[in-house]
Amino acid sequence: MTDTENVDEDRRVGRRSRVLKIAGLTLAGALVLGVATAGWAYWHLNSNIKSVDIDSALGTDRPAKAVTTPSASASASAVPVPTGSLNILALGSDSRSGKENKALGGGDSSGARSDTAMVVHIDAGRKKATIVSIPRDTLVTRPSCPLSSGGSTSVAYNAMFNTAYSVGGPVCAVKTVESITGVRMDHYIEIDFAGFAKLVNALGGVTVTTTQDIDDDDSHLHLKKGTHHLDGKQALALARTRHGIGDGSDLGRIGLQQMLVKALLTQISTHDLLTDPTKLYEVTDAVTDSLTTDTGLDSLSELISLGQSLKSLSADAVTTVTMPNVTAPSDPNRVVAKEPAASDLWESLR
Repeated sequence: MTDTENVDEDRRVGRRSRVLKIAGLTLAGALVLGVATAGWAYWHLNSNIKSVDIDSALGTDRPAKAVTTPSASASASAVPVPTGSLNILALGSDSRSGKENKALGGGDSSGARSDTAMVVHIDAGRKKATIVSIPRDTLVTRPSCPLSSGGSTSVAYNAMFNTAYSVGGPVCAVKTVESITGVRMDHYIEIDFAGFAKLVNALGGVTVTTTQDIDDDDSHLHLKKGTHHLDGKQALALARTRHGIGDGSDLGRIGLQQMLVKALLTQISTHDLLTDPTKLYEVTDAVTDSLTTDTGLDSLSELISLGQSLKSLSADAVTTVTMPNVTAPSDPNRVVAKEPAASDLWESLR
């Protein structure tokens, strides 16, 4: 090989070396960027979640906790996947102030209300669930509840159930539910108006079938009897309508809320979120951005652990019921628990 050929070969080797170096740096940069992006996404989703330390606030004077045995986790540092039966108080509210909630019919934080209350009971095998709706107009004895500012609320007789949240927040809502049911609430989950609408939109809408025409001028919701695909704002209007159906009572819209919950579960099951990171992030961001939980569920890892334990639960295995009730003797616009049917129902969830 001549000197000229040697020089040309050295130049080619040098170019290949530079190309490989640039490719290596590009790949390394992409990996670093990917890790940084994933880290930021996890931090962002985690920081979305708000929590309330309900266990510390209520202490030990509560119904007995169901025995729960954590499953073996993949690693010592992983959050164990829980097993055993589980009771969760799920509230839908307008508690988080802001333009989005106000635009969707919510109030400011000083006028927070729980518009929807459901006790979600998950069987020990995590393959069946029962959702019990508690009418917001139920008259109850509201117990004395500790306040975060110090002191406590007074006991109130013949109080509307949803006043528990407005006077004492999540802590009083949980204490009131435990008082009237005798069932320990293992966890607390609250989502506001904007979060519900965002979740529905992130899932591409939700399909429901109504058994009657719905006409509600207040929410501008007008649906003919039949099947409809709703966006977030429409789904929220359906969940909140009272005057568009039946006699305008809370009992009428409870059926719509239960239908929406099952429709959402079906919609979620049709999306293979684990294989679509973009959709998974969009859905998770929509949920966590408007989520308040107890401290036992206030991290992404704990929510993922709960989700993993429910992977065998299908929408068809979810039963929805309403707490047995009758018209209150003192007020025809209110209801009270129907006994012994209500007590029998709560006993079955212990």
